[in-house]
Amino acid sequence: MREGPEILPDVTPKQLPGGFAAAFSDEFATRREGRWPVEHPLIVGVDGSESSLRALDWAVDEADRQAVPLRIVHASSWEWYEGHEPSFGINRALVRAQADRVVADAAERAHCRSSSVKVTSQTLDEDPASALIRESRRASGILVGSRGRGRLTGLLLGSVGLAVAARAECPVTVVRGAEDNRDGTHRRVVVGVDEAADARPALDYAVRCAQRRGAALDVVHAWRCPAHEAPERPRPAAADTHQERAEHRVEEAIGGLARTHSAVPVHRRVVEGSPRAALLDAAAGADLLVVGARRRTGQVGMQLGPVNHAVLHHAACPVAVVPHA
Repeated sequence: MREGPEILPDVTPKQLPGGFAAAFSDEFATRREGRWPVEHPLIVGVDGSESSLRALDWAVDEADRQAVPLRIVHASSWEWYEGHEPSFGINRALVRAQADRVVADAAERAHCRSSSVKVTSQTLDEDPASALIRESRRASGILVGSRGRGRLTGLLLGSVGLAVAARAECPVTVVRGAEDNRDGTHRRVVVGVDEAADARPALDYAVRCAQRRGAALDVVHAWRCPAHEAPERPRPAAADTHQERAEHRVEEAIGGLARTHSAVPVHRRVVEGSPRAALLDAAAGADLLVVGARRRTGQVGMQLGPVNHAVLHHAACPVAVVPHA
């Protein structure tokens, strides 16, 4: 069934009357803590490609673990392109029928994978980035494949996938990697801790993912020798000091996890070197890599730096980007 897109206004607690303001404020506080309202569904973007079907399977399993509904979305950009280019030879009715078939097949696949997950689906006549970003306002998570069919859907990671990861209001997971990195074989969740940012939302999200999987949590932090020290190799004493400071920052960041999630084994990995290399190395033996993204002052969306770009393109396992409120 084709439904029209729901336009959700941008509002703040002050614009909402009475008790609604408190409820809205509670939701913002919940998101700051790395949690998203459980009544909101997971949303997976599909286009019929093998990559999106792998994302669908992963999304069904995740919805089952979280006990939340799953919403399947296919956004076709044909109408958007037709506004700027000739549509010679394009049969709109056929294109819509094909889009509806993609969604119907995806819904059937989801039901076959898990009968306990409530599945809904929708076909939208808009470009995929706008559709998924808008849908993220009422989602507990967005999931996409690492590659799409190209121009028809725009789900190529280099374009729409990155746009969604940078602008979504909820965690975005790019499902990538080999089968043993997607099926929970390793029982390890990795989270990157950046000393320049508030790591709590990503840490809280990661530890909850680990708890649901019965997995261990690896907290990874990489540090570099300051530029004013010897460029090739710092003095041993200085290196020890930097290592100790980095370890202390990690301990501060993960403070409280042992109390709130005592069943999750937490391992620290503090290394000197490139954050990109450290995270990619850790992801090779993981089921999920979690990274945070900071909001850009005065701009819409998140700051996806070079490290986030690197792991989204090259990590050996699924990557979740968690926005910092």
